[in-house]
Amino acid sequence: MRPPPTLALAALCLLALSAATAAAAYFGLTGREVLTPFPGLGTAVVPAQGGAHLKQCDLLKLTRRQKQLCRREPGLAETLRDAAHLGLLECQFQFLQERWNCSLEGRTGLLKRGFKETAFLYAVSSAALTHALARACSAGRMERCTCDDSPGLESRQAWQWGVCGDNLKYSTKFLSNFLGPKRGSKDLRARTDAHNTHVGIKAVKSGLRTTCKCHGVSGSCAVRTCWKQLSPFRETGQVLKLRYDSAVKVSSATNEALGRLELWAHAKPGGPTKGLTPRPGDLVYMEDSPSFCRPSKYSPGTAGRVCSREASCSSLCCGRGYNTQSRLVAFSCHCQVQWCCYVECQQCARQELVYTCKR
Repeated sequence: MRPPPTLALAALCLLALSAATAAAAYFGLTGREVLTPFPGLGTAVVPAQGGAHLKQCDLLKLTRRQKQLCRREPGLAETLRDAAHLGLLECQFQFLQERWNCSLEGRTGLLKRGFKETAFLYAVSSAALTHALARACSAGRMERCTCDDSPGLESRQAWQWGVCGDNLKYSTKFLSNFLGPKRGSKDLRARTDAHNTHVGIKAVKSGLRTTCKCHGVSGSCAVRTCWKQLSPFRETGQVLKLRYDSAVKVSSATNEALGRLELWAHAKPGGPTKGLTPRPGDLVYMEDSPSFCRPSKYSPGTAGRVCSREASCSSLCCGRGYNTQSRLVAFSCHCQVQWCCYVECQQCARQELVYTCKR
């Protein structure tokens, strides 16, 4: 079952061309796929100017309206690229020791279903885009936004002191406008996707902190400047992984009073006979996930995956057992600081056991 094409929520899609045309790689926001980036991406530092910026926007797989917004927002193309890269790396890190490891292979089939993994992809995609937009503003990489507008702190002064706040307020507002107005839907899949998208944005918001810096003679705190700062995206990824581990299976019911479809969590054994509405912070899914043990249209399986004998081989290898192989690993050793000013190391080697799942 495909999600409706009108649902342009957190679908961050990064498409790569062949190696010969890698420089022209492009990505886009759609309602059908979520976070399908490819590795090997650089991180842009300076937004493209003039014709280069317009050309990048023309290459993006966006709706006509989104493309117009992109052309008016120098730096947005690079920010979308960074968001795709950020979301992919975090997804792969969080699922490194699990049967589904956020592999690109089988992603298309996975995204046509309503699994827990699909829910995580929507959430991490929207979170990465929210985070990247806020950081791009504070870094001066987008022309239409600056630092967080904390009281009593001018942007120019903030950059001078290096205390520019991450502009989450602008990020969420722009994201809402860029993805389009919310539309009520009688489709369960559309409702779950919208809910999981909001979970991702909410996770970024919950990590917003107030950071302060003292100014004064000899480091005294005669004057203190405070600003808003997002937590590292790794912390957001950890929050979303916990939400994934406790995700709630849902079905739908029509609210007669409001005249719209609402999500209902399945009743648990020993709990209320009737399901409850999932909490705003819960990831939700519609159907149970496959085992991901064997190759399928959803994943490449776990054969050949490296595992930890103590921690993950039993689960990751799905009862097939694992192979043990010895290899020689080089590493830096006997490092010394030399005058002036570098570290000089020797190269050492050690035997290491590697465990991989049997086929």
